[in-house]
Amino acid sequence: MAKSLYLNKVQMQAELSRCLGCKLKPCAKACPIGVSPADFIALAKAQKEPEAARHILARNPLAGICGLICPDKFCQKSCTRGNIDFPINIPKLQATLVANAAPDSLYEKLPAYNGRQIAVIGAGPAGMAATAALVGQGCKVTLFEAVERIGGALNLIPEERLPQEVIRQDWSRIEANGRITLKLKTKVVDFKALLKQGFDSVIVAIGAPVVTPLNIEGEALSLPFDDYLNAPEKYKASGRVAVIGGGNVAADCALTAKAQGALSVEMFVRRRISDMRISKAEYLDLLAHQVDICAKTSPEKISKDKDGLTLTVHQNTFKDGKWEAEPNTSLELKHYDLIIKAVGSRPIEYEEDARIIFCGDCKNGTTTAVEAVASGQMAAMVALQNTLEERKAV
Repeated sequence: MAKSLYLNKVQMQAELSRCLGCKLKPCAKACPIGVSPADFIALAKAQKEPEAARHILARNPLAGICGLICPDKFCQKSCTRGNIDFPINIPKLQATLVANAAPDSLYEKLPAYNGRQIAVIGAGPAGMAATAALVGQGCKVTLFEAVERIGGALNLIPEERLPQEVIRQDWSRIEANGRITLKLKTKVVDFKALLKQGFDSVIVAIGAPVVTPLNIEGEALSLPFDDYLNAPEKYKASGRVAVIGGGNVAADCALTAKAQGALSVEMFVRRRISDMRISKAEYLDLLAHQVDICAKTSPEKISKDKDGLTLTVHQNTFKDGKWEAEPNTSLELKHYDLIIKAVGSRPIEYEEDARIIFCGDCKNGTTTAVEAVASGQMAAMVALQNTLEERKAV
Protein backbone atom coordinates (compact mmCIF):
# COMPACT_ATOMS: atom_id res chain seq x y z
CA MET A 1 0.00 0.00 0.00
CA ALA A 2 1.34 3.43 -0.95
CA LYS A 3 2.43 5.53 1.97
CA SER A 4 0.57 8.76 2.64
CA LEU A 5 2.18 11.98 1.50
CA TYR A 6 0.63 13.86 4.41
CA LEU A 7 0.30 13.52 8.17
CA ASN A 8 -3.01 12.57 9.72
CA LYS A 9 -4.30 14.51 12.75
CA VAL A 10 -2.67 12.21 15.30
CA GLN A 11 0.67 12.23 13.49
CA MET A 12 0.59 15.99 13.08
CA GLN A 13 -0.10 16.60 16.76
CA ALA A 14 2.69 14.20 17.68
CA GLU A 15 5.18 16.07 15.48
CA LEU A 16 4.03 19.49 16.68
CA SER A 17 4.40 18.45 20.32
CA ARG A 18 8.04 17.50 19.78
CA CYS A 19 9.11 21.04 18.86
CA LEU A 20 11.27 22.62 21.57
CA GLY A 21 10.56 26.18 20.47
CA CYS A 22 14.25 27.06 20.24
CA LYS A 23 14.87 30.78 20.68
CA LEU A 24 17.71 30.79 18.16
CA LYS A 25 15.54 29.05 15.54
CA PRO A 26 18.28 27.06 13.78
CA CYS A 27 15.64 25.54 11.48
CA ALA A 28 14.82 28.99 10.04
CA LYS A 29 18.49 29.83 9.53
CA ALA A 30 18.96 26.59 7.60
CA CYS A 31 16.14 27.26 5.14
CA PRO A 32 17.40 28.71 1.83
CA ILE A 33 14.43 31.08 1.70
CA GLY A 34 14.07 31.83 5.40
CA VAL A 35 10.85 29.99 6.22
CA SER A 36 10.70 29.70 10.01
CA PRO A 37 9.42 26.26 11.10
CA ALA A 38 9.65 27.36 14.73
CA ASP A 39 7.11 30.11 14.05
CA PHE A 40 4.65 28.18 11.91
CA ILE A 41 4.78 25.25 14.33
CA ALA A 42 3.99 27.63 17.21
CA LEU A 43 0.96 28.93 15.29
CA ALA A 44 -0.23 25.40 14.51
CA LYS A 45 0.19 24.34 18.13
CA ALA A 46 -2.03 27.29 19.07
CA GLN A 47 -4.66 25.89 16.69
CA LYS A 48 -4.06 28.67 14.18
CA GLU A 49 -3.47 26.49 11.14
CA PRO A 50 -4.64 29.03 8.52
CA GLU A 51 -2.23 31.59 10.01
CA ALA A 52 0.52 28.97 9.98
CA ALA A 53 -0.11 28.26 6.29
CA ARG A 54 -0.05 31.99 5.46
CA HIS A 55 3.20 32.36 7.40
CA ILE A 56 4.77 29.65 5.24
CA LEU A 57 3.41 31.02 1.96
CA ALA A 58 4.63 34.52 2.75
CA ARG A 59 8.16 33.18 2.28
CA ASN A 60 7.63 30.23 -0.03
CA PRO A 61 5.03 30.45 -2.82
CA LEU A 62 5.72 26.78 -3.68
CA ALA A 63 5.25 25.58 -0.13
CA GLY A 64 3.12 22.57 -1.06
CA ILE A 65 5.71 21.34 -3.55
CA CYS A 66 8.70 21.95 -1.29
CA GLY A 67 6.96 20.33 1.66
CA LEU A 68 6.73 17.08 -0.28
CA ILE A 69 10.17 16.99 -1.89
CA CYS A 70 12.55 19.05 0.27
CA PRO A 71 15.61 16.99 1.26
CA ASP A 72 16.59 16.43 4.86
CA LYS A 73 19.79 18.51 4.60
CA PHE A 74 18.24 21.89 5.44
CA CYS A 75 15.76 22.48 8.30
CA GLN A 76 15.62 18.86 9.41
CA LYS A 77 19.38 18.58 9.65
CA SER A 78 19.51 21.66 11.89
CA CYS A 79 16.58 20.62 14.11
CA THR A 80 17.71 20.59 17.75
CA ARG A 81 15.44 17.67 18.40
CA GLY A 82 17.85 15.56 16.39
CA ASN A 83 20.34 15.83 19.25
CA ILE A 84 17.81 14.14 21.54
CA ASP A 85 16.16 11.48 19.42
CA PHE A 86 15.40 12.38 15.77
CA PRO A 87 14.47 15.56 13.90
CA ILE A 88 10.91 16.75 13.50
CA ASN A 89 9.53 15.96 10.06
CA ILE A 90 9.31 19.65 9.19
CA PRO A 91 8.74 19.29 5.42
CA LYS A 92 5.82 16.94 5.92
CA LEU A 93 4.35 19.25 8.56
CA GLN A 94 4.61 22.12 6.08
CA ALA A 95 3.03 20.09 3.28
CA THR A 96 0.14 19.03 5.52
CA LEU A 97 -0.55 22.54 6.82
CA VAL A 98 -0.56 24.00 3.32
CA ALA A 99 -2.74 21.20 1.93
CA ASN A 100 -5.26 21.58 4.76
CA ALA A 101 -5.35 25.30 5.37
CA ALA A 102 -3.78 27.32 2.55
CA PRO A 103 -5.76 30.28 1.19
CA ASP A 104 -6.92 30.40 -2.42
CA SER A 105 -4.61 33.30 -3.23
CA LEU A 106 -1.00 33.97 -2.33
CA TYR A 107 -1.71 37.68 -1.91
CA GLU A 108 -4.02 39.18 0.67
CA LYS A 109 -3.76 42.54 -1.09
CA LEU A 110 -1.66 43.37 -4.14
CA PRO A 111 0.24 46.64 -4.21
CA ALA A 112 -0.69 49.16 -6.90
CA TYR A 113 0.69 48.43 -10.37
CA ASN A 114 4.14 50.00 -10.57
CA GLY A 115 4.21 50.32 -14.36
CA ARG A 116 6.85 47.64 -14.89
CA GLN A 117 6.35 44.64 -17.16
CA ILE A 118 8.73 41.71 -16.74
CA ALA A 119 9.15 38.63 -18.91
CA VAL A 120 9.96 35.34 -17.19
CA ILE A 121 11.12 32.44 -19.35
CA GLY A 122 10.55 29.00 -17.90
CA ALA A 123 7.72 27.88 -15.61
CA GLY A 124 9.77 25.63 -13.35
CA PRO A 125 10.23 26.36 -9.63
CA ALA A 126 12.63 29.29 -10.21
CA GLY A 127 10.38 30.88 -12.82
CA MET A 128 7.23 30.44 -10.77
CA ALA A 129 8.93 31.87 -7.67
CA ALA A 130 10.26 34.85 -9.64
CA THR A 131 6.77 35.49 -11.00
CA ALA A 132 5.25 35.38 -7.53
CA ALA A 133 7.85 37.80 -6.14
CA LEU A 134 7.42 40.25 -9.03
CA VAL A 135 3.63 40.32 -8.78
CA GLY A 136 3.92 40.81 -5.04
CA GLN A 137 5.99 43.95 -5.75
CA GLY A 138 3.46 45.43 -8.15
CA CYS A 139 4.75 44.23 -11.54
CA LYS A 140 2.91 42.64 -14.41
CA VAL A 141 4.49 39.41 -15.61
CA THR A 142 4.35 37.41 -18.81
CA LEU A 143 5.51 33.86 -18.15
CA PHE A 144 6.70 31.88 -21.18
CA GLU A 145 6.87 28.07 -21.06
CA ALA A 146 8.09 25.92 -23.95
CA VAL A 147 5.89 22.90 -23.22
CA GLU A 148 2.17 22.47 -22.56
CA ARG A 149 2.26 22.58 -18.76
CA ILE A 150 3.94 24.40 -15.90
CA GLY A 151 6.40 22.75 -13.53
CA GLY A 152 9.63 22.35 -15.48
CA ALA A 153 11.83 19.67 -13.91
CA LEU A 154 9.17 19.11 -11.25
CA ASN A 155 7.23 17.20 -13.90
CA LEU A 156 9.98 14.58 -13.96
CA ILE A 157 9.30 13.63 -10.34
CA PRO A 158 7.08 10.54 -10.06
CA GLU A 159 3.41 11.15 -9.27
CA GLU A 160 3.74 9.01 -6.14
CA ARG A 161 6.18 11.55 -4.68
CA LEU A 162 4.87 14.79 -6.16
CA PRO A 163 1.33 14.67 -7.58
CA GLN A 164 0.61 16.98 -10.50
CA GLU A 165 -2.31 18.34 -8.52
CA VAL A 166 0.05 19.82 -5.93
CA ILE A 167 1.98 21.68 -8.65
CA ARG A 168 -1.31 23.03 -10.02
CA GLN A 169 -2.49 24.09 -6.56
CA ASP A 170 0.69 26.04 -5.79
CA TRP A 171 0.53 27.72 -9.19
CA SER A 172 -3.18 28.55 -8.84
CA ARG A 173 -2.44 30.56 -5.68
CA ILE A 174 0.21 32.55 -7.56
CA GLU A 175 -1.91 33.32 -10.61
CA ALA A 176 -5.08 34.18 -8.70
CA ASN A 177 -4.88 37.80 -9.89
CA GLY A 178 -5.02 39.70 -13.15
CA ARG A 179 -1.34 40.51 -13.49
CA ILE A 180 0.07 37.28 -14.92
CA THR A 181 -0.11 36.22 -18.55
CA LEU A 182 0.89 32.58 -19.00
CA LYS A 183 2.00 31.55 -22.49
CA LEU A 184 2.38 27.79 -22.75
CA LYS A 185 3.95 26.04 -25.75
CA THR A 186 5.92 29.22 -26.42
CA LYS A 187 9.67 28.67 -26.67
CA VAL A 188 11.84 31.77 -26.40
CA VAL A 189 15.40 31.64 -27.70
CA ASP A 190 16.09 35.34 -28.32
CA PHE A 191 15.98 36.93 -24.88
CA LYS A 192 16.99 40.40 -26.07
CA ALA A 193 14.09 40.46 -28.52
CA LEU A 194 11.72 40.61 -25.54
CA LEU A 195 13.37 43.82 -24.38
CA LYS A 196 12.67 45.31 -27.81
CA GLN A 197 9.03 44.29 -27.42
CA GLY A 198 8.70 46.57 -24.40
CA PHE A 199 9.53 44.39 -21.41
CA ASP A 200 11.54 46.24 -18.78
CA SER A 201 13.53 43.15 -17.86
CA VAL A 202 13.82 39.45 -18.68
CA ILE A 203 14.33 36.67 -16.15
CA VAL A 204 15.60 33.40 -17.63
CA ALA A 205 14.75 30.26 -15.67
CA ILE A 206 14.99 27.51 -18.27
CA GLY A 207 16.69 24.89 -16.12
CA ALA A 208 19.69 22.78 -17.03
CA PRO A 209 18.61 21.25 -20.34
CA VAL A 210 21.76 19.36 -21.32
CA VAL A 211 22.01 15.82 -19.91
CA THR A 212 25.55 15.20 -18.66
CA PRO A 213 27.23 12.68 -20.98
CA LEU A 214 28.82 9.46 -19.79
CA ASN A 215 31.60 9.74 -22.40
CA ILE A 216 31.81 5.99 -22.88
CA GLU A 217 31.64 3.68 -25.87
CA GLY A 218 28.06 2.76 -26.78
CA GLU A 219 26.52 5.65 -24.85
CA ALA A 220 23.90 6.10 -27.59
CA LEU A 221 22.37 2.81 -26.43
CA SER A 222 21.46 4.37 -23.09
CA LEU A 223 18.35 6.48 -22.44
CA PRO A 224 18.63 10.00 -20.95
CA PHE A 225 16.76 10.37 -17.67
CA ASP A 226 14.54 13.21 -18.91
CA ASP A 227 13.28 11.17 -21.85
CA TYR A 228 12.54 8.30 -19.50
CA LEU A 229 10.80 10.26 -16.74
CA ASN A 230 8.74 12.29 -19.21
CA ALA A 231 7.19 9.10 -20.63
CA PRO A 232 8.13 6.01 -18.57
CA GLU A 233 5.25 3.99 -20.00
CA LYS A 234 6.86 4.37 -23.45
CA TYR A 235 10.00 2.60 -22.20
CA LYS A 236 8.37 0.02 -19.97
CA ALA A 237 10.69 -2.89 -19.25
CA SER A 238 9.71 -6.12 -17.54
CA GLY A 239 13.20 -7.52 -17.16
CA ARG A 240 16.47 -6.03 -15.96
CA VAL A 241 17.06 -2.25 -15.78
CA ALA A 242 20.28 -0.36 -14.98
CA VAL A 243 20.35 3.23 -13.74
CA ILE A 244 23.69 5.04 -13.89
CA GLY A 245 23.84 7.71 -11.20
CA GLY A 246 23.31 8.17 -7.47
CA GLY A 247 21.29 11.36 -7.00
CA ASN A 248 17.61 12.23 -6.62
CA VAL A 249 16.86 11.87 -10.32
CA ALA A 250 18.58 8.50 -10.48
CA ALA A 251 16.52 7.35 -7.51
CA ASP A 252 13.35 8.55 -9.23
CA CYS A 253 14.33 6.59 -12.35
CA ALA A 254 14.98 3.44 -10.32
CA LEU A 255 11.71 3.64 -8.40
CA THR A 256 9.77 4.45 -11.56
CA ALA A 257 11.26 1.43 -13.33
CA LYS A 258 10.18 -0.75 -10.42
CA ALA A 259 6.68 0.77 -10.51
CA GLN A 260 6.56 0.07 -14.25
CA GLY A 261 7.13 -3.62 -13.61
CA ALA A 262 10.88 -4.17 -13.96
CA LEU A 263 11.93 -7.47 -12.43
CA SER A 264 15.34 -6.15 -11.34
CA VAL A 265 16.66 -2.60 -11.02
CA GLU A 266 20.31 -1.80 -10.29
CA MET A 267 21.84 1.61 -9.59
CA PHE A 268 25.51 2.17 -10.37
CA VAL A 269 27.06 4.83 -8.15
CA ARG A 270 30.57 6.14 -8.73
CA ARG A 271 31.28 6.78 -5.07
CA ARG A 272 30.18 5.30 -1.74
CA ILE A 273 26.58 4.83 -0.69
CA SER A 274 27.20 7.41 2.03
CA ASP A 275 28.12 9.93 -0.70
CA MET A 276 24.81 9.57 -2.54
CA ARG A 277 22.95 12.88 -2.74
CA ILE A 278 19.62 11.53 -1.62
CA SER A 279 17.70 11.75 1.63
CA LYS A 280 17.46 8.97 4.17
CA ALA A 281 13.80 8.52 3.21
CA GLU A 282 14.72 8.07 -0.46
CA TYR A 283 17.43 5.56 0.44
CA LEU A 284 14.98 3.55 2.52
CA ASP A 285 12.50 3.67 -0.36
CA LEU A 286 15.12 2.16 -2.66
CA LEU A 287 15.75 -0.64 -0.18
CA ALA A 288 12.02 -1.22 0.35
CA HIS A 289 11.56 -1.60 -3.41
CA GLN A 290 14.54 -3.99 -3.62
CA VAL A 291 16.66 -1.74 -5.80
CA ASP A 292 20.26 -2.97 -5.83
CA ILE A 293 22.82 -0.20 -5.25
CA CYS A 294 26.23 -0.98 -6.73
CA ALA A 295 28.56 1.49 -5.03
CA LYS A 296 32.06 2.53 -6.14
CA THR A 297 31.19 1.34 -9.63
CA SER A 298 31.35 3.21 -12.96
CA PRO A 299 30.33 2.28 -16.50
CA GLU A 300 32.93 2.00 -19.22
CA LYS A 301 31.04 0.52 -22.16
CA ILE A 302 27.54 -0.35 -23.40
CA SER A 303 26.95 -2.89 -26.15
CA LYS A 304 24.03 -4.77 -27.63
CA ASP A 305 23.38 -8.25 -29.00
CA LYS A 306 20.41 -10.55 -29.56
CA ASP A 307 20.08 -11.09 -25.79
CA GLY A 308 19.80 -7.41 -24.94
CA LEU A 309 22.15 -4.76 -23.60
CA THR A 310 25.47 -5.42 -21.92
CA LEU A 311 26.95 -2.95 -19.44
CA THR A 312 30.68 -3.15 -18.78
CA VAL A 313 31.65 -1.62 -15.45
CA HIS A 314 34.74 -1.24 -13.27
CA GLN A 315 35.35 -0.70 -9.60
CA ASN A 316 36.60 2.62 -8.22
CA THR A 317 39.00 3.39 -5.42
CA PHE A 318 39.68 6.62 -3.55
CA LYS A 319 43.29 7.68 -4.09
CA ASP A 320 45.13 10.97 -3.61
CA GLY A 321 41.93 12.84 -2.91
CA LYS A 322 39.91 11.60 -5.89
CA TRP A 323 38.07 8.57 -7.21
CA GLU A 324 39.94 6.50 -9.78
CA ALA A 325 39.30 3.30 -11.70
CA GLU A 326 40.77 0.23 -10.02
CA PRO A 327 42.93 -1.72 -12.49
CA ASN A 328 41.79 -5.12 -13.71
CA THR A 329 38.27 -4.87 -12.28
CA SER A 330 36.25 -4.64 -15.53
CA LEU A 331 33.15 -6.80 -15.52
CA GLU A 332 30.52 -7.46 -18.22
CA LEU A 333 26.93 -7.45 -16.96
CA LYS A 334 24.50 -8.87 -19.53
CA HIS A 335 20.80 -9.11 -20.37
CA TYR A 336 19.57 -5.58 -19.61
CA ASP A 337 16.35 -4.41 -21.23
CA LEU A 338 17.07 -0.77 -20.51
CA ILE A 339 20.00 1.36 -19.35
CA ILE A 340 19.21 4.87 -18.10
CA LYS A 341 21.84 7.57 -17.67
CA ALA A 342 21.05 9.88 -14.76
CA VAL A 343 24.34 11.48 -13.73
CA GLY A 344 22.97 15.02 -13.87
CA SER A 345 22.48 17.85 -16.32
CA ARG A 346 24.11 21.18 -17.01
CA PRO A 347 23.02 24.57 -18.31
CA ILE A 348 23.73 26.05 -21.70
CA GLU A 349 26.06 29.05 -21.62
CA TYR A 350 24.41 32.39 -22.33
CA GLU A 351 25.49 35.99 -22.43
CA GLU A 352 24.01 38.01 -19.57
CA ASP A 353 23.45 41.75 -19.38
CA ALA A 354 21.93 44.12 -16.84
CA ARG A 355 18.35 43.56 -17.95
CA ILE A 356 18.59 39.80 -18.60
CA ILE A 357 18.91 37.91 -15.32
CA PHE A 358 19.49 34.16 -15.08
CA CYS A 359 18.32 32.08 -12.15
CA GLY A 360 17.69 28.54 -10.99
CA ASP A 361 19.46 25.57 -12.52
CA CYS A 362 20.46 27.44 -15.69
CA LYS A 363 22.64 29.65 -13.48
CA ASN A 364 23.63 27.45 -10.57
CA GLY A 365 23.52 23.96 -12.06
CA THR A 366 21.18 21.29 -10.77
CA THR A 367 19.95 22.09 -7.26
CA THR A 368 16.91 21.41 -5.09
CA ALA A 369 13.47 22.94 -5.65
CA VAL A 370 13.77 25.17 -2.58
CA GLU A 371 17.13 26.49 -3.77
CA ALA A 372 15.57 27.19 -7.16
CA VAL A 373 12.81 29.15 -5.41
CA ALA A 374 15.43 31.19 -3.55
CA SER A 375 17.26 31.88 -6.81
CA GLY A 376 14.06 32.96 -8.54
CA GLN A 377 13.19 35.32 -5.71
CA MET A 378 16.65 36.86 -5.82
CA ALA A 379 16.41 37.31 -9.60
CA ALA A 380 13.11 39.14 -9.15
CA MET A 381 14.70 41.58 -6.72
CA VAL A 382 17.64 42.16 -9.08
CA ALA A 383 15.26 42.78 -12.00
CA LEU A 384 13.29 45.31 -9.96
CA GLN A 385 16.42 47.11 -8.86
CA ASN A 386 17.88 47.18 -12.37
CA THR A 387 14.72 48.57 -13.94
CA LEU A 388 14.50 51.20 -11.21
CA GLU A 389 18.06 52.30 -11.92
CA GLU A 390 17.36 52.34 -15.67
CA ARG A 391 14.44 54.70 -15.14
CA LYS A 392 16.44 56.96 -12.90
CA ALA A 393 19.15 57.15 -15.58
CA VAL A 394 16.56 58.24 -18.13
